[in-house]
Amino acid sequence: MKIIIRFFMGISFLIYLLLLTVLLFFMSRGFWSEMPLIEYMKQSSNLVPFKTIKGYVLAMTNGSMNLIIPIKNLAGNVAAFLPMGIFLPYFSKRLNRHKSFTITMTVIILSVEIIQLVTRRGSLDIDDFILNMIGALIGFGLWKVMTDRKARKNAVNV
Repeated sequence: MKIIIRFFMGISFLIYLLLLTVLLFFMSRGFWSEMPLIEYMKQSSNLVPFKTIKGYVLAMTNGSMNLIIPIKNLAGNVAAFLPMGIFLPYFSKRLNRHKSFTITMTVIILSVEIIQLVTRRGSLDIDDFILNMIGALIGFGLWKVMTDRKARKNAVNV
């Protein structure tokens, strides 16, 4: 039974990675801009924490933007990396610790943001990083709850 679950998790993880790659690199704005790379980097980067988030929240409260756009952006950035919080600790025991998981996710998400910027397939936005990290940590929290519950159940049954 464990082999079947591991196989299912492996296939699910590969499908998730494929979909995430398409979402992050092939459905993004900024595909092959004509401006010089340095200018593109300046114009498409946000290094001010909560600037984009605050703008979306403000737009939602004052009705200046279609509600779907900020919800899709905010919730989408959280949801995009939530599965990482389950898949990574499942496949790597080392990533079952909060500190190692957080460091690994920081490197992964920063790498994605930089690759999006350099390839002009998106922007470098600290708010995307924050929301992606929140999603990954929510997934990690769900993973810990599931594994802790299973461990307690197994301890009672012994």
